[in-house]
Amino acid sequence: MGDIFTTIYNFLSGLLVGWGASPIVADAIIAFLAAAVLATCVLLILIFNIWLERKVLGRIQDRIGPNRVGPYGIFQTVADLLKLLTKEIIIPSGADLVPFFLAPIIMVASVILVWAVIPFTAKTIGTDVNIGVLYLAAVGSLGIMAVLLAGWSSNNKYALLGAFRAVAMLVSYEVPMILMLMMPVLITGSMRMGEIAAAQPIWYAFSMPLAAVIFLIAMTAEVGRSPFDLLEAESEIVAGYQTEYSGFAFAMFYAAEWAHAFTMAALIATLFLGGWRGPGAEQYPTLGFIYFIIKTYAVYFLSIWSRGTLPRIRIDQVMSFCWKFLIPLSLILIVLTTLADKIAQTVLMERFPDYMSTASLVDMLPRASILLAVNLVVGALAVWWIALLGRRERQRQEVAISHLAPVEVGTATK
Repeated sequence: MGDIFTTIYNFLSGLLVGWGASPIVADAIIAFLAAAVLATCVLLILIFNIWLERKVLGRIQDRIGPNRVGPYGIFQTVADLLKLLTKEIIIPSGADLVPFFLAPIIMVASVILVWAVIPFTAKTIGTDVNIGVLYLAAVGSLGIMAVLLAGWSSNNKYALLGAFRAVAMLVSYEVPMILMLMMPVLITGSMRMGEIAAAQPIWYAFSMPLAAVIFLIAMTAEVGRSPFDLLEAESEIVAGYQTEYSGFAFAMFYAAEWAHAFTMAALIATLFLGGWRGPGAEQYPTLGFIYFIIKTYAVYFLSIWSRGTLPRIRIDQVMSFCWKFLIPLSLILIVLTTLADKIAQTVLMERFPDYMSTASLVDMLPRASILLAVNLVVGALAVWWIALLGRRERQRQEVAISHLAPVEVGTATK
């Protein structure tokens, strides 16, 4: 049974061919229209997402949230958008105009381009390229370039320093993110996003929970949300790389940040939660789209929850956490998981020759159990490692305090 997207495609294709267009031209027109509609929907859904996040944050922090403009404040985001559209774009003296205005465009484009390879249903995906995961890594790097362009072209030392710090953090957290991005690829044996989603009768979040958690942490840092919101640490660097931006130029950075958070949720839903998979999704693809939206908003709620509860940490702590903990843990996990999966495949294929040709829930249970065991063992070692480092740090501080000489009240020190 076809889904709603296939029905729309068949209708438009028949209409264009009926008007005299060749099938190739009709497919090109439909592809262009689909890309335009997808980009528009990603940006328009931000109006709802921003309102939703403000209301959820209000409940988490015991506040009311938007409640004046429209019923329940639903038009507050529209009012903010109109305000930003009417504000003047102030260009600082000495700014390099081309990269200055190119940076927000690249930032938005880097987020929207990700949606081209995300499967919405079993049969609907923008372009199911055979290097979909590599495409994600390449497109994600455009956002880093936009940050650097914004800080460098603003002719502002605060913006430049903020861009340097942001780029250092983003590049650092791309390492564990890409390592964990390879986990579904190695287990599935494909870089196609559609095949990764289809190969999860048991979600990878259940068979590889530690990999999913590391990927979530790294993606949160990429988005720049709490506790990694150091890209805009206004108490330290005014407003970061976008200090000199105003009006609609600032609105584009603002929209890119919120769209990036929602895109992150869609990626995690696809890579670790089975994407469109669910009861009846293969027979009724439209139902798969509903499953995909539910999973995406579930992950998005987790990002809102972390933003509303976790405090910002220092930049040195952010970098140390990445290079001294996340990256070694990711390397250990990917090596052990791949080794255990290969051994499991060899043993299972000896006993069940057609094992790899099936993808049912029962057939995947032994393999998923082995992957889960590896993740739990590595996770337990990681917790022990953190506890050991914390104990050593407390002992170091106690020794430092005990060696402090008492100072008499009233005495002057030189």
